[in-house]
Amino acid sequence: MKNLIIISAFLILLCTPALLFAQPEPNQKPTPEMEFQDAFYESLLQKGIENNDKAIVALEKCLELQPENATVYSELGRNYLAQKDYKNAFISFEKAAKIDPTNKWFLVGMYDVCYETKEYLKAIDIVTKLIEFKKEYKEDLVSLYMNTQQFDKALDLINELNEKVGKSELRDNYKYQILQEPEYQSMERINLINQIKKYPKEESNYIALIALYYKNNLDEKALELSKLLSQEIPTSDWAQVNLFQLYLISNDDANVVKSMNFVLASSKIDSKIKHRMLNEFLIYSNNKPQLDLDLDKAISFFDNDKEVAVAKEVGKFYHSKGNTQKAIRFYELYLSKNNEDIEAALLLLEAYTETAQFDVIIKKANEWIQIFPSQPQFYYFAGLGNNQLLAFKKAKELLETGLDFVVDNPALEINFYIQLGEAFSGLGDNNKKEMYFSKAENALKQTRK
Repeated sequence: MKNLIIISAFLILLCTPALLFAQPEPNQKPTPEMEFQDAFYESLLQKGIENNDKAIVALEKCLELQPENATVYSELGRNYLAQKDYKNAFISFEKAAKIDPTNKWFLVGMYDVCYETKEYLKAIDIVTKLIEFKKEYKEDLVSLYMNTQQFDKALDLINELNEKVGKSELRDNYKYQILQEPEYQSMERINLINQIKKYPKEESNYIALIALYYKNNLDEKALELSKLLSQEIPTSDWAQVNLFQLYLISNDDANVVKSMNFVLASSKIDSKIKHRMLNEFLIYSNNKPQLDLDLDKAISFFDNDKEVAVAKEVGKFYHSKGNTQKAIRFYELYLSKNNEDIEAALLLLEAYTETAQFDVIIKKANEWIQIFPSQPQFYYFAGLGNNQLLAFKKAKELLETGLDFVVDNPALEINFYIQLGEAFSGLGDNNKKEMYFSKAENALKQTRK
């Protein structure tokens, strides 16, 4: 560590003409240059061991000897900054910059202080000067414009940098934030139109402009641009995403399916967009049985999706719309590969009940009882099915077994009591029939309190 300090001191002294290493002769009185050298060297040693107070004292002695030395002021700034004495740090760097305006590091010191103190408006003036030394500081200027909510200036600079040096994730995030405000969207539309004219083969500009058109309900303009994108870049997957939307509006079944299948098979399109497209096609095809096979094919694209159970969600959609037969078809499709999904199993049994498929209910419920022997809902559906088919003894046995597994589920408990009442009624045991119907009635009253 000591060697590093000495080397650092040596380099700084070499860069400062006033600092001379002449050693005094014996009994020779130290010259002002020697005193300056000793004091400056001492400041570097003290700074190196983070003893900033002593470093500052030594630098103040240097200033008494050389009051216009920019390097001394800069070192003072660094020591004050280390102490978080931001006021004196800025003053010191500022004095250094006034003495030597050609040294960018004095401006960097001022910028560091402003950044630490979040004085972003003051920082903008400093960074603007730093850009004259190094163009990369324009990236800092974008962030400063964002922090001071000068979004129009930020957007202009973002577009300039995107064109000259390429896009970046940070600038993309800033741009997305700015364009949430409608007042800046017209500026961006003009920019994107100009970019498309200059760079007709740059796909991203088309996509961004199409998104803006949709956001502002300019569907016709989006259609025109999608067609232009398809002409300029026929291989663009994104062209099909946007054309799909427009084919939906024009009720063009054949092209809706064609565009959807193209996008679902694409590895370039985000899965969220694919899910959204499927949902839109689901609504579109709800009353179009001629598209059932196309829907089945679309769902097959999501067979390996670990995040969303697509076939189950499609079943829920049709179930909510009262189309129980279609709901059953998709529940069965999903359960053929995910047979241990309890929610889907219960939804399917509910759909079978609504369509009075009691023999199927008994068969399926018994299969799930073997897999989930402590799940009371499966006993309930099995008992209900047997009651409907007049197999009252079997219903009674299943329902009594399942009732033991019901915990903290008043609604299910009431349904068990009702089905047990039905079973004992069929068996001719009026006492137990009345007992269970009475339990159901009392439990129902409790739930209403």
